[in-house]
Amino acid sequence: MTILTDTINALFERARSFWEGRYSRTVTAAMLLLVYLLSLAAIELGRRGMLPQGLAPLVPRSHYAAINIAFTFVLYLELIDLVFGLAKSVSRSVGKQFEIFSLILLRQSFEDFSGMPEPLHWPTSSDAVLHILSSAGGALLIFAILTLYYRMLYHPPITIDEKENFTFITTKKAISLLLLAIFAFLGIYSLRSIFENGSAHSFFATFYTIMVFFDILIVLVSIRFSHAYPVVFRNSGFALATVVLRLSLAAPAFYNASLGVGAALYLLGLNAVYNLFVRATHKPAECKELQ
Repeated sequence: MTILTDTINALFERARSFWEGRYSRTVTAAMLLLVYLLSLAAIELGRRGMLPQGLAPLVPRSHYAAINIAFTFVLYLELIDLVFGLAKSVSRSVGKQFEIFSLILLRQSFEDFSGMPEPLHWPTSSDAVLHILSSAGGALLIFAILTLYYRMLYHPPITIDEKENFTFITTKKAISLLLLAIFAFLGIYSLRSIFENGSAHSFFATFYTIMVFFDILIVLVSIRFSHAYPVVFRNSGFALATVVLRLSLAAPAFYNASLGVGAALYLLGLNAVYNLFVRATHKPAECKELQ
């Protein structure tokens, strides 16, 4: 068991150090800029009929689509941060899922924006504008709710036994590595789908569906280290909130933002009640943020 835990910790820390290193951040920032500029160039070439016949159908016709493409890559990077953050704190990883969902709403706004004519003028139908306002407004509300949520975060460790706490963190690191492998597989599958079928499958909806099952897995794992009612209730509530997020990804315009904001409010209320319970049942010195 020691060899296994040492291997998991070594692999995780090596991967996280590589991802969070200055070199990786510099490269990813340069890649984002390159993707954006190349997208603009490819769209312009496609509009002028200068792309190869096999590539032309894959390239959007609107320059505004380049914004959506670049923003999609930003979301991929945020998902990787989510995977690594899973090992730090369950409550913060759930908050990160809501952060990414708010960015997905903003991306949806850009996607609706890309359907507008060039040069910009008021569209014949106001539906696109209403969709943009709904997604952008929902994202802003979730941003505000998360601000309150993070300010309220504090709770006692899941176990006072240092060895068990180390085991719990190692288990979450193993789950993170597995999620990282799934993320890579889905990314490769999406690229293959684009080149073979001309369109990608719903990557974010699929990944959030997988996250639902992993959130339940973490709930069950946490019970191994603590049977305390507030911990089990809170973690189960976190899993329920992510289920609602998954539903919102499949919901049509207006409903998706409403469901996301509702789930964020539920998350905020859950955390507020949990804090009240902790204050009522623990000494102030025991109420500290989970490592």
